[in-house]
Amino acid sequence: MNDTTDQTAATGDGLDVEAAGETARAVVDNVRRVIVGNEAVIEHLVTALLAGGHVLLEDVPGVGKTMLARSVAASFDCSFNRVQFTPDLLPADITGSNVYNQKDGDFEFRPGPVFANVVLGDEINRAPPKTQAALLEAMEEAQVSVDGRTRAVPDPFTVIATQNSVERERTYELPAAELDRFMLKLHLGYPSEEEETTVIDRAVGGHAIDDIEPVARAEDLRAVRATTARVEVSDAVQSYVTRLASYTREHAQLGASPRGSIELVRAAQGRALLDSRSYVVPDDVQAAAPVVFPHRMRAEPGGADAAELVERALESVPVEK
Repeated sequence: MNDTTDQTAATGDGLDVEAAGETARAVVDNVRRVIVGNEAVIEHLVTALLAGGHVLLEDVPGVGKTMLARSVAASFDCSFNRVQFTPDLLPADITGSNVYNQKDGDFEFRPGPVFANVVLGDEINRAPPKTQAALLEAMEEAQVSVDGRTRAVPDPFTVIATQNSVERERTYELPAAELDRFMLKLHLGYPSEEEETTVIDRAVGGHAIDDIEPVARAEDLRAVRATTARVEVSDAVQSYVTRLASYTREHAQLGASPRGSIELVRAAQGRALLDSRSYVVPDDVQAAAPVVFPHRMRAEPGGADAAELVERALESVPVEK
């Protein structure tokens, strides 16, 4: 293949690859105006959006998880809702509920915050499992069921959740079934001294998030996602992903699921599009695997952790041409 394969004609189902890539890079650059450092994390988050995936951000408090999520959402001119997860939050507080209208003498549905293009679930592990599970149907099926009636969430739809990695005694562990619904799990980490100085300087007198302007519309995101889905994934690349997943299953108590393999392919498609490329290469898979596989795995007691096992898989599994 060569660069001429990127000259895909624009269709009603999406954009040409170059235009889609330019839109994606514009979002990345826009987020960088707010978030200092963490360039790889920003790219991972944007590629997940391109591929229609959901993202879990886990780290200690105060490193910018919520700000990153807000910056990405603000880069698109689309609906955005934030849910602060707390121990007393109920499923209906997320999905909505039927409320009796005395004037009409009938029940009417009042949609919850899940009915938005981008939903930020802040500190999702502070709510009990039943409430966390209220997001599962929306994340997997792009719909919610309330009182026997199913309603579609807006299109496009993405959940960006943050998770507190400390104070474990005051939080609830996310079940494996829910973790598997997140395409990526990302960690920001502490900034360097230089980066932290820049953060402080930007925060004096205000914050860059207050001035951020959208660089794309909801319909642009729909079009870019349609283009991402058309990015070519060769048989050789698909086989490579399968062999990586098999390695994790052979060396862990719980390996990457088949859904994980699918999500890895989709994330790789998003990375290819970010480079305005109409086909996936092994480098795309290798860049995405460390943030797609580990949270779906459970390592053997006393052995290497999930992240180390994924690194070993990337070192051990050959790329076949």
